[in-house]
Amino acid sequence: MSGSRQPQLAYSELMAAMLDEDQRRQKAAKIIRVLLHYLGREDLDGLTVADIGCSAGFIADELATAGATTLGLDIDVPGLGKAAERFGARVQFVCATGDALPLADKSVDVLVLNHIYEHVVDPDAVLDELHRVLAPTGVIYLGLGNRLGVVEPHYRLPFLSYLPGPLADRYVRASGRAERYHERFRTRRGLRRMLRGFTVWDYTLPVIKDPARFSNTDVVSPRVASLPTAAFRVAMPIVPIFIWVAAKSASRPRGATLGTPPERLRVPAGR
Repeated sequence: MSGSRQPQLAYSELMAAMLDEDQRRQKAAKIIRVLLHYLGREDLDGLTVADIGCSAGFIADELATAGATTLGLDIDVPGLGKAAERFGARVQFVCATGDALPLADKSVDVLVLNHIYEHVVDPDAVLDELHRVLAPTGVIYLGLGNRLGVVEPHYRLPFLSYLPGPLADRYVRASGRAERYHERFRTRRGLRRMLRGFTVWDYTLPVIKDPARFSNTDVVSPRVASLPTAAFRVAMPIVPIFIWVAAKSASRPRGATLGTPPERLRVPAGR
């Protein structure tokens, strides 16, 4: 399937949401709070962090503000230009593909891959590369769209991601929202296979059940958060977004005990 796909260039010029500063900074706050809980830290001081798919740099800038030595990497040349112009004094921006990062082996403490895997030509190759550059004690934040989420998040069309490529192309074209459907999502099972060889902790339910702690109030209202945890567990196969943290080592979250704690996922061995 990947052989017929091409890299999705200049994405910030295709998707206006990439330039929505308030929204991107809100997403950054969630990313940082999940990472800080997992790491058991108050900030990111002393850590090297790489934001893979940084586009216009808002999330990378927030990571730097939290204390990290930050790199932003993307193939979105217009987005990188905007990022360097605004944030280049505190973030290093580099044009690079996710499957060929210009980084040394085991050199990065924290990697951020937030809503990126569905856009790249070969997600498995990207995860191989992240495994290569990740420090032995490092972690990866993963925001992962679910193929079985009912409403596709980019074009807001129901069941779009369920369809095979040719039918998805026809559907999105008929809607007038794009000429073809580039994105390719995986199911929860497929995502676990993609993370083979990592230790993976699922933060999806903690972030839903405690949106204030994890800066997720823009997505989850208090009314939704108050629903029984059991209801979310039943709905997990169709939850639109999964939030996972992956590590090379068999580490575990070091933050305060949560009412709904993260769960370790079973993933295939070996990488």
